[in-house]
Amino acid sequence: MCLIIFAYRTHPDYLLVLAANRDEFYDRPALGARFWEDCPGLLAGKDLKGGGTWMGVHESGRYAALTNYRAIETRLPDAPSRGLLVRQYLEQGKSAESFPRMLKNSEDYNGFNFLAGDRDSLYHFSNQSNRLTRIQPGIHGISNALMDTPWPKVHHSKKQMKSLIETDSVTEESLFGMLLNRETYPGDSLPETGLPPELEKAVSPVFIQTPDYGTRCSTLLFISHDGEVRFTERVYRPGTGIVAEENRYSFEFDSL
Repeated sequence: MCLIIFAYRTHPDYLLVLAANRDEFYDRPALGARFWEDCPGLLAGKDLKGGGTWMGVHESGRYAALTNYRAIETRLPDAPSRGLLVRQYLEQGKSAESFPRMLKNSEDYNGFNFLAGDRDSLYHFSNQSNRLTRIQPGIHGISNALMDTPWPKVHHSKKQMKSLIETDSVTEESLFGMLLNRETYPGDSLPETGLPPELEKAVSPVFIQTPDYGTRCSTLLFISHDGEVRFTERVYRPGTGIVAEENRYSFEFDSL
């Protein structure tokens, strides 16, 4: 994912309300969200090149998502796929706190932000800060910098999520609408991540459209306080906001 906006323990009905966009090159092959045959209980999209996923949930009560940390000058050309971290966490059955602590080789990966949640807690880990942080109740956002770094699209999307909650307007359509925001931002408000200024501006919107790279799908995850899960994904035609595929799943976490 390249943008994750989430409300944690702030909505009266939901433990978690999460809205995310996955941005990727259009020619990188992927499957839309589904339950994986080779990992019973795991629901996620699948990166067919790297074998991992950008976001997923497991029927046992674990969920995770990942964004890339944009650091062009320090990129490792032969690094393993970061999406394997999400897959490993969902497969291995470790707690949200213990799994990031077990990552002894995080420096082998290109920069990432990793969200790991379970029934009891939610944690953020980045190999750029090498810090494991327990998420406190509130509205948070992650793009291609550390959590809650106030990039314009993160700042404005967090404000929009806050407004939706305060006005009791959190619906699938309102959240998908937030994720379709194509507004670009002036150059003096944007970070310097190693991209040329014109490209930095082109990837500044919530919903990115460039000739060869952009938002491939949007995903919503609702988890109620008693473990009911609603997962909805919209996959777009490359370079457009036209929905080519919609995947919907509802289930309850397994009882302890």
